[in-house]
Amino acid sequence: MKYFSRRMFLKSATAATAGVIILPNLLSCSRNSKLNIALIGAGGRGEDNWEKLMNENIVAIADVDDNRAATAFNTFPKAKRYRDFRKMLDEMHNEIDAVVVSTPDHTHFAAAMAAMQLKKHVYVEKPLAHNIWQLRTLKKAAKHYGIVSQMGNQGHTTNGIRLIKEWYDAGVLGQVKEVHAWFGPFEFKPGGYWTKPESFPPPAHPVPDTLDWDVWQGPVAERPYNPVYVPKSWRGFYEFGNGMLGDWSNHTIDAPFWALELGNPNTVEATVPNPMPDHSFIPDESVVKFQFNARGDKAPVELFWHEGGSKPELRPEWGVDKLPDSGMVMIGEKKTLITGGRPNNPRLMVSEEEWKEFLKNAPAQTIPRVGEEMPQQEWVDCIKNGTLPGSNFDYAASLNEMVMVGVIAQRFATRVEYDGEKMQITNQPELNAYIKEPVREGWSYGEDLW
Repeated sequence: MKYFSRRMFLKSATAATAGVIILPNLLSCSRNSKLNIALIGAGGRGEDNWEKLMNENIVAIADVDDNRAATAFNTFPKAKRYRDFRKMLDEMHNEIDAVVVSTPDHTHFAAAMAAMQLKKHVYVEKPLAHNIWQLRTLKKAAKHYGIVSQMGNQGHTTNGIRLIKEWYDAGVLGQVKEVHAWFGPFEFKPGGYWTKPESFPPPAHPVPDTLDWDVWQGPVAERPYNPVYVPKSWRGFYEFGNGMLGDWSNHTIDAPFWALELGNPNTVEATVPNPMPDHSFIPDESVVKFQFNARGDKAPVELFWHEGGSKPELRPEWGVDKLPDSGMVMIGEKKTLITGGRPNNPRLMVSEEEWKEFLKNAPAQTIPRVGEEMPQQEWVDCIKNGTLPGSNFDYAASLNEMVMVGVIAQRFATRVEYDGEKMQITNQPELNAYIKEPVREGWSYGEDLW
């Protein structure tokens, strides 16, 4: 690793070999003291994250894009500035308690692992990582290094997601055998979150002086710079992101995954009218069908993900004329429940009179509330209280693994059979190359945990 010192790496590797969990040596450990936080990625989602952490000390900022990070640099003039987070962690590890990772998907893992090897608490934007092996390794690492972890899917802190689980656990819905979630349609435009290049591969452009293109690419094989990738639309290229399914399902499918205890699917099948596997670019439209076996007394489940404008067909018993642009329905034997793209405001699909009557005698609230869409504060509170937030890596990695199996099926417009215990695709073994992807020299992390 270019900037991660040999001394610090050997210290971590020795601890791993000995099977010792070293708890973080916090500089600020009391409830009333402030944490010293380093930012890896300060624009976009990064800005949304640090705005929620203004009561703590932002002591260092690593960002490859001077323009995107300008607001953070101006807001925290005393924070030390870096382009390469590896150099920042190597030089400042004794001054940092915790790290917030808000980079594109393909560098989440390397940044989080580099921080955890130094016993730093970590907050990572969703999706948690770029492939299944990385997810499993982050889950192991959080336990091994004894840190407080959190993935930034805001919906998991809402009252709404707790209501969904409480209603299901109380038997309001009955057995749920079918779930539909959807998001779309895409809006492909220059400078947006979804930009389709004029040709594949995108032609080479001069790299702006304000951007460190080499560090931005991180572990991915080198390619020429093109503005179609940066700063937002990398999500549409599977080498860097995992498309709409990898991104928004962390909100839209979170509630049924938690309430129904879905775990890993046994099969996933993607229907894709215009697949682009040769270019590793997201399709305009797709429907991905996940199948889950029975779990204890819970029935088998079919979960459908629709994107690009596709939605589930309306059913007369739902009593609605149209569905929102994004949302989720859990279809139970007794009742059906609907939410928007995030699980903020669930309601039963019943008449207005029946809905009002239900709310008068709704099931008891049994799950602690932590604050509406405030995963950043939940993480900070847990660091200071010595507890774990709801979307810690143990939970978040499992949610994302389910999603990533679907991303592989979508990427290649195919059907996959998945053995979660062995972490293998069994019917198309050639696709296992995408469960653990190759990385560039200087970007290898986590191998010592296996």
